[in-house]
Amino acid sequence: MTTQTSTANSNDLVLVLGATGKTGRRIVPSLKTLGVPVRLGSRSASPAFDWNNAANWDECLQGVTKVYINYAPDLAMPGATDAISELVRRARAADVKHLVLLSGRGEAEALACEAMIQRSGLDWTIVRASWFNQNFSEGAFTDMVQAGQITLPDVSTPEPFVDVDDIAEVAVVALTQPGHAGELYEVTGPRLLTLAEVAEALSTATGRTIQYRPVPHDAFVQGVADSGAPQDGLWVVL
Repeated sequence: MTTQTSTANSNDLVLVLGATGKTGRRIVPSLKTLGVPVRLGSRSASPAFDWNNAANWDECLQGVTKVYINYAPDLAMPGATDAISELVRRARAADVKHLVLLSGRGEAEALACEAMIQRSGLDWTIVRASWFNQNFSEGAFTDMVQAGQITLPDVSTPEPFVDVDDIAEVAVVALTQPGHAGELYEVTGPRLLTLAEVAEALSTATGRTIQYRPVPHDAFVQGVADSGAPQDGLWVVL
């Protein structure tokens, strides 16, 4: 990650929602390295932050000037718009100054959440990212990769997979540098890849044979339900 110099006010307190997630656990140490005070927003923090329970939200927002928002599990999930709307309302009441939202490409619900942030009356920055490279090493697809077979719905449209480190760097700059209020940044990787091409790249990188096996969408959804596996990380393809 490129070294940055913070120009944030030393009195700024940044609340990082999703502090233990893929982007959050990269953003938090970067902010601390820059000397920016950070409050962790996660269910294991104190005060705890839980998207499904707003009881502690006001306490989490107390004294905060900037918030990094990573809605878990995904902005495409039902209930995301209600949660973002409530967070915006409470952030205004807490005198928060700047919201930085991690959003996703091609998701109607994500666009609705972006609009709420843009209409919040607060400074805002939107980081709209494509699928993460790390989905295959840290996320919902890791077990598939380890098993040597990526079994997902047939997605023939290439995707510009992006490295989470790059997303985190953009977010840190937006939280600490001037000139990013009112900006929407599309964060993508350097090339378009189909899932079959991802499997080929993973095979080359690991020295193992990793195949992509497309399945009908309905069969995939039913298979996830039958397995009892959590759908949170797979929502983007459900």
